[in-house]
Amino acid sequence: MGYYKRIRDLREDHDMTQRQVAAVLDITQPQYFRYEQGFRDIPTDLLIKLADMYDTTTDYILGRTDRQK
Repeated sequence: MGYYKRIRDLREDHDMTQRQVAAVLDITQPQYFRYEQGFRDIPTDLLIKLADMYDTTTDYILGRTDRQK
């Protein structure tokens, strides 16, 4: 499973829109859309922000573990 599926699932589990997540990350919604669809690799700093926002680990987002914490 690619990280893009994990970030979409996390966003949906937290009842957030792409626009809301993009605002937290201080990027545009189309830019976030490209990360979530796997069209672009997500930068490390944004990956860390997502992990913090969802209270999980970067390893979980990247698919290195199935444990969320």
